[in-house]
Amino acid sequence: MGRRLTLVLGGARSGKSTYAEQQAATHGEQVLFVATAEAWDDEMRARIAVHQAQRPATWHTLEAPRNTGAAIAATLETQRAAPFDAVVVDCLTLLANNALLALPEDANEAAAVASLNEEVDGLLHAYGASDASWYIVSNEVGLGIVPAYPLGRLYRDALGRANQRLAAVADEVLLMVAGLPMKVK
Repeated sequence: MGRRLTLVLGGARSGKSTYAEQQAATHGEQVLFVATAEAWDDEMRARIAVHQAQRPATWHTLEAPRNTGAAIAATLETQRAAPFDAVVVDCLTLLANNALLALPEDANEAAAVASLNEEVDGLLHAYGASDASWYIVSNEVGLGIVPAYPLGRLYRDALGRANQRLAAVADEVLLMVAGLPMKVK
């Protein structure tokens, strides 16, 4: 099948993660699942636990809420003897959240985009050094209303630009709607 980069976009609860995980499983048992979520409260801890319970026990989980590409590259390097067949990054949406919340409160759009671009650069660098097929999950946040507060607008715009960057280099882009993949590219 060969190495491929697939960007899986969609709204909340559209089936993005499930689809990416199902596709990764078709490549073999050596799957690296990259989790970007941070458990800030009980609800998020419960969501993370559900996701963890759904994944095969044979998969390797890497928790990397920041500097994700570098963490993946380091993990890939340590696994050279038994390389991964697939990598799932779940998700760019939370990675964007983590990157932007680390910025000063008065950060502007240029700083937000630069921060997220660093993360995307790291992901693309790690992908370039990998022989695995990759699935990057991200929310399509540009279909809703314009956020009423500045941080929300910075987030929406920076994530939209990051999605565009990944879509431009991806071999395949899918938009998940009600659990069904719609091919965009």
